[in-house]
Amino acid sequence: MQKFLSSLLDLIYRKKCYICSASKYSLKMCPKCYEELVFSNFFAAKVIHGVNVYSCGVYEKTLQKLIRGLKYHRQKELAYYLAKFMFEYWKELGNTGDFQVVPVPLHANRIKKRKYNHMELTAEEFCKFSGYSLNSELITRVKDTKPQYKLSRRERLDNLSQAFSIDISKDIGKPVLILDDICTTGATFEEMIKTLQAAGIKNNIVCLAASSPIL
Repeated sequence: MQKFLSSLLDLIYRKKCYICSASKYSLKMCPKCYEELVFSNFFAAKVIHGVNVYSCGVYEKTLQKLIRGLKYHRQKELAYYLAKFMFEYWKELGNTGDFQVVPVPLHANRIKKRKYNHMELTAEEFCKFSGYSLNSELITRVKDTKPQYKLSRRERLDNLSQAFSIDISKDIGKPVLILDDICTTGATFEEMIKTLQAAGIKNNIVCLAASSPIL
């Protein structure tokens, strides 16, 4: 009887894949859906103020659902899979060195509403894969910016102007790897790069986005 009840509870509480709802593996993202994630080309999608910006994949289908689930629907466990995807792409780039990983920060008001920063969760998992140091205190967002998705590039740049502040005392002297979920125009990366460079951190900055839209 105890064995039966245990099996019944396992069946009831098995995790379902967020993407396809399969419960066979009791994982938040099943192997089949993870294998549907496809890398982009292994070269810089943009170069901003001398900094290479890479995009791991295209913001569509499974990758889009993965990001949206993590970002908007409180599926925090998906951070592991997004970080794994980003790290596997990063390894293929062949970058060497020991980086400090800086997730794109959210304003305090956004954190209060959303309860967490999805890219900080992703950066934590990325550091577990890579062995790099997480540095969430180097840059903070001091301006409560509008959502970017409906804005033109010029409007995005204006929206993000002076949005970030750097605490140079938190710099641990390692190259900086900035992580974000989507790179559309590159405006967020651009403002963060400007903030870092203005503080004297000018060399060995790399930006890595999980995705970019089809343009």
